[in-house]
Amino acid sequence: MHYLVFEKEKSFFFFESSVRYLMVVDEVKNKTILPADTYTVINKTVIHDSDRKLISMLYQPIIGYTAVSLYFTLLDDLDKAELMSHDVTHHHLMATMQLKLDDIVVAREKLEGCGLLKTYFKSGNINQYVYLIYSPLSAYEFLNHPILNIVLYNNLGKKEYERIVNYFKVPYINLNGYENITSSFDQVFISARGSVLEGSNEVRQREVGRPLLEKSIDFNMLISSIPSSMVHERCFSKDVKELINALSFTYQLDTLAMQGLVRDSLNEKGLVDKNLLRKNAREYYQFEHTGNLPTVIYNKQPEYLKKPEGDHSKWAKMVYAFENLTPYQFLKAKYKGAEPTDRDKRLIENLLIDQKLNPGVVNVLISYVLKINHEQLKKSYVETIAGQWKRLNIETVEEAMKVAEKEHKKMKKVVEKKKIKTTSKTQKEGNLPAWFDKNLENQETSPEEEEELNQILKELI
Repeated sequence: MHYLVFEKEKSFFFFESSVRYLMVVDEVKNKTILPADTYTVINKTVIHDSDRKLISMLYQPIIGYTAVSLYFTLLDDLDKAELMSHDVTHHHLMATMQLKLDDIVVAREKLEGCGLLKTYFKSGNINQYVYLIYSPLSAYEFLNHPILNIVLYNNLGKKEYERIVNYFKVPYINLNGYENITSSFDQVFISARGSVLEGSNEVRQREVGRPLLEKSIDFNMLISSIPSSMVHERCFSKDVKELINALSFTYQLDTLAMQGLVRDSLNEKGLVDKNLLRKNAREYYQFEHTGNLPTVIYNKQPEYLKKPEGDHSKWAKMVYAFENLTPYQFLKAKYKGAEPTDRDKRLIENLLIDQKLNPGVVNVLISYVLKINHEQLKKSYVETIAGQWKRLNIETVEEAMKVAEKEHKKMKKVVEKKKIKTTSKTQKEGNLPAWFDKNLENQETSPEEEEELNQILKELI
């Protein structure tokens, strides 16, 4: 799974004696939360200044600004020793962050999902919550995580993702010709008589939060399917099980599929080679899905490349549809709700993976080609246009719509000059996309265009 969706929780409003009461139902945990309910923040880790950059650069593209803001607001609630806060009401959060309580609950659940926060609940006349704060993963752990890394890539796109990776890369220093003359501890110090002292388990240490998955592989079935002679007794350690669960989630693999992959990933010591297991899972998925990585046709246009809302013209509605539908949803809408063919889905995947076009741009390309090419997606024709758009660095929906219209006008002039009359190259006005050569802000929508637009917009409901 490459695209994470967070559902906004429902809220209910009650009015009594001109006073407004807000009650939010946390559907995930079936708990009712009120502004008067209290919470206490407990710091389970040691937060460094560098953690703020990790959260802003790596976590924020996944969980969004509001969740990140909540994380830092809870940190600000801690006492001077940064250990624990006083009891505070949720109305404090609403006032501080200027957010509704349901938005705060959704933000909290995003933090929980990514492992940055754990929540404990105690019922009473006034419900009490305890929020445990954890450190983010290191850049190395995050960028090698089988779920978070892939989601970050798909949310940011290749160019921005590579910029972040380059930021965290360790510079390479060539030490050839140098000799390591570092002193060891026993070369510098000697042992002398002194007191015997045990270590302390009560001192704060850095605790990193990791995403947890509720659904997991049936490890009893998996382990029993592999002969005990093939595996070491410490083969299925906690971190190996976490990796297996994460890979099964990412690549949509069940227990039976994972059995063979785990067997093929055992080394000579009877332990799971984690890198080999990652590779085997990825290659298995690519083999089953014609060489493509998971769910790319279900990705949407990145948020930072979308047009700001507020315009209600027909043009804006079409831009909104292109930006907020996945290529799969858009193609399905063009199929009148039927399942697109495997051939067309593979073509869309190639545009996203090989040509590296953004999902919204792919939607415009589909719309354009289907209209001018008698509702056919010819692979060579589509890829020719895609290659041109990639060279022009087309990233937004509006750029794609404008360049499609511009290129069609240019082609039409060339054809008219040469006096070539072919149906495939000179299209009638009625066979062009609705956003060509028209003042959409002031024009009435035809019944046919309205029906087509409604069919597309249904996919957003």
